Amino acid sequence: MKAPYFSLQVQAAQPGRRVAARDIVDCVLAGVRAGHLPGGGRLPPVRVLERQLGLSKNTVQAAYDELVARGVLETREREGVFVAKAAAAAPFIEPKAEPPLPRMRPVPGLFRRAPPAGSIALSTVLIDPELLPRERVADCIRSVLRTPGMQSLYDYQGHPHLRELIAARLRARGMNVTAGEVITTVGSQQALDIVARAVDVRRIALENPVYAHARCLFESHELELVPLPLDPFGGLPLDEWEPILERTRPGLVYAITSFQNPTGYSYRTHELVRLLELASSLGFSLLEDDWGSDMLSDSEMRPSLRALGGEHVLYVNSFTKKLLPSLRVGFVVAPEPLVPTLVAQKRLSTLGSPWLPEAALTEFLDRGYYDSHLAELHDALDTRYRVCLDALRELMPEEVRWTTPGGGPTLWLDFPPRLALKPFAERLLARGIFVEDSESAFFGRPHLNGFRVSYAYLPEAKLRHALEIVADEAKSALGRAKGAEQPDVSALKT
Repeated sequence: MKAPYFSLQVQAAQPGRRVAARDIVDCVLAGVRAGHLPGGGRLPPVRVLERQLGLSKNTVQAAYDELVARGVLETREREGVFVAKAAAAAPFIEPKAEPPLPRMRPVPGLFRRAPPAGSIALSTVLIDPELLPRERVADCIRSVLRTPGMQSLYDYQGHPHLRELIAARLRARGMNVTAGEVITTVGSQQALDIVARAVDVRRIALENPVYAHARCLFESHELELVPLPLDPFGGLPLDEWEPILERTRPGLVYAITSFQNPTGYSYRTHELVRLLELASSLGFSLLEDDWGSDMLSDSEMRPSLRALGGEHVLYVNSFTKKLLPSLRVGFVVAPEPLVPTLVAQKRLSTLGSPWLPEAALTEFLDRGYYDSHLAELHDALDTRYRVCLDALRELMPEEVRWTTPGGGPTLWLDFPPRLALKPFAERLLARGIFVEDSESAFFGRPHLNGFRVSYAYLPEAKLRHALEIVADEAKSALGRAKGAEQPDVSALKT
């Protein structure tokens, strides 16, 4: 491999005039005297200087020939032109020090641990890849790549036809949405990111526990976070929320209204209405994350904040988990006056939308594949959900409880407080079962003591096997903890 050459910046002796051979000679001599061109250093090939300076090959060659004749340069066959070692008046000094690395924030806790190879991932929110339509997605990608006039420039707001299809789907769910109000994003995470960048009141209220990646994102933008308690076993405590919201006055409330991550809780209709009333009376805006709404059997849709509250509710959703995680297409819906601000924030982070995945998704929707895929997916998830509930009822100790979301990919499995969760998770891992640390989803001391169970990711046999191990370890741990709580009465008997 050839050594890299030292670049030359040749200036004409008279500004605005064409560079002459004399100017190249003077440039090289000056570089050698200053030590910028060390002995043995390779110079640009003739063709490079020819293109760079807009000269003829003969002009550059004449300059190099003169420098070779003076003993300043030497040529090596098939290697190029080099500075003669005897010609260097000053040695080239290699840098002796390295610049410091930039100081960076630590890796967030939720990214520090991944399922070890060979373990069963029991807590992921992903869907079993075997249930995803990879071949049909691949067909759509091949189709759009063959389309004449493939778009070479990105669209800042997102693929126009895709935005029209999204708006039509939302209108079918009772939301008055136009394509001009839809901004496509790289998954719902970027939708949350551009909203977080754009909000003027830098205080957001959110559920506790909450989707840990959203919490981490908001914290990275140095937003002040206001936790709102959520108990998936007792309903939404809006009477507790009201004084918190009145005291803190957030600019925005972030609510995951369908199959809340991580608990699986879905807001009831009267809770949505009450939250809208609080938003009006206390003057905060609403950001609805509706990621799981179309993961309900028979394609039935519950009311959403956006449908009930109208265009002033910002609305986020995604095709990612239900279709193909690597496709990464989501969107945010906002009133048209807010769209330029959100698009500007999107451009700051990614400039524009990736055309290929958005065009492929457009084709997928146009062909009717998405609705047929959802129907197949619902059937498969319904079966896994029933298997999961049956196994939990059969296997778990009486004190253990779980949510019954009726849809989505996960439920919450909760243990009595005396079960120490971290050592419990380590014992599960020793037996090949990986559960995600749920602590990062909570603010302060967690008021729940458990983790997500994914019935969407694991085939039935593997899911039951994992739950058998969880139940076995839970019985042992609860038995040990109960024994430790019993007083020692042997001394009293004596």
